Amino acid sequence: MGHQSSSPETADPGRNEGGADTVPIHRYESAADDVVSLGTVSKDLPSLAQSTRPAAVTARSSSKAKTKRRSTDSKQDTEGGPENEGDDEEEEGQEETYPEGGLQAWLVVLGSWLALFSAMGLMNSLATFHAYIGEHQLREYSHGAVGWIFSVYTFLCFFGGIYIGPVFDKYGPRWLILSGSLCVVASLMLLSISTEYWHFMLSFGLLNGIGGSLIFTPSIAAVGHFFRDRRGLATGVATTGGSLGGIMFPLAMHELFGRIGWAWTVRVVGFICAGCFGVANLLIRSRLPPARDATAHPDVRILREPAFAFTTAGVFLLEFGLFIPLTYISSFMVSAGFDADISYRILPILNAASVVGRVVAGWWGDLFGAYNSNILSVALTIVACLAVWLPFGESSLAAMVIFAVMFGFASGNNISISPVCIGRLCKTQNYGRYYATTYTVVSVACLVGIPIGGEIISATGGKYWGVIIFTGAMYAGSLAALWAAKVVCVGWRILAIF
Repeated sequence: MGHQSSSPETADPGRNEGGADTVPIHRYESAADDVVSLGTVSKDLPSLAQSTRPAAVTARSSSKAKTKRRSTDSKQDTEGGPENEGDDEEEEGQEETYPEGGLQAWLVVLGSWLALFSAMGLMNSLATFHAYIGEHQLREYSHGAVGWIFSVYTFLCFFGGIYIGPVFDKYGPRWLILSGSLCVVASLMLLSISTEYWHFMLSFGLLNGIGGSLIFTPSIAAVGHFFRDRRGLATGVATTGGSLGGIMFPLAMHELFGRIGWAWTVRVVGFICAGCFGVANLLIRSRLPPARDATAHPDVRILREPAFAFTTAGVFLLEFGLFIPLTYISSFMVSAGFDADISYRILPILNAASVVGRVVAGWWGDLFGAYNSNILSVALTIVACLAVWLPFGESSLAAMVIFAVMFGFASGNNISISPVCIGRLCKTQNYGRYYATTYTVVSVACLVGIPIGGEIISATGGKYWGVIIFTGAMYAGSLAALWAAKVVCVGWRILAIF
């Protein structure tokens, strides 16, 4: 209507060859769809109301029909390279058609669920690994030193995506998932016989981190090939696998440590992962052909797009804060004098709430906007850290349970909806590259976050108040960055669906 969408890159303003006044068109296909629903992209495209094509695609096709050419430096193209008209029309047709369900689509979701149950379930069980190793094999090392093992692991899980995303876009998920499965299972078998610091670093930190990176990106990106309007829900369902893994693995390990010992407990986890990965390899597949100019090499130039840069910054700060509670919550409760049994069981409670958060996030995000869902959940996380954990955590078990539920629900929302936010800013064929670029930047936060948290705990004499405030501050920064990304795309309208 009267509002013009802000965007990082726009079509040339002015008048087109037909003499009609135009306004800049948002370059991001999915973002343009959301803005169209609010009537903010263009007032001079008479066929827009009847067309089922996305606004950005319609504008590009109209321009091609009038001019029969395309500039090689056009900023409307996601990759910036020249493409002929036939190839553009083919890609646009593919972008328009999504199954949005059906047997094959939901089997892909099931395969992603199984892969993430194993790989992300291990990531959501870091507090159990950290607490046990820190009290037994590596008890002579500081919190920060032990934390480096898990920081290297989380760093590699995301950093490897800088190439894995583009490889997925060009070649599909098959060999990525298979290689990752072998790495994760082998790492657990080696972890079971680890006794020295460098053993844990190599087996869990390095090998499991590489395996996780090969699993995460294709598992999430493959879902986007089958869903668009329901992508939030489908992604949320797939990521609940990680939460359920984060419930089952800690509970199983806590029960088995005393019965069969460390070595066989970890091997049992490895066997479970092997079975899940076996089925996942049969189910996960891509659907859309690669873009004409797809390459297996990364392209960091996409970070020059303001909305994408703000989104990446928001996810960076979000993940920076996320892994601190996931890693230290059990150690915090032990140090506060809570019973060891409930201290280990608090993590499954957190992950159970995360299951609900991931599904609700997808459903709510599809209806009211992925960015809106993410922003509200980040705000809830800030409240959980600074209004529940900080003032009441050391003295009240009830407060810790409330914190676990609030933080688990909100962080589950963040984890499942952040990839959907990224998908709003690009074509589906380029989703792997955008997703991987964001999480490669995020990997730096994962590398330094856990050790920084450990050093803050050491600097405050073993107290946790400093690290709790630090976590809340990271989430506050994330809230500001995600809000800025929304403003870039749809302006200052608080209630805009985006």
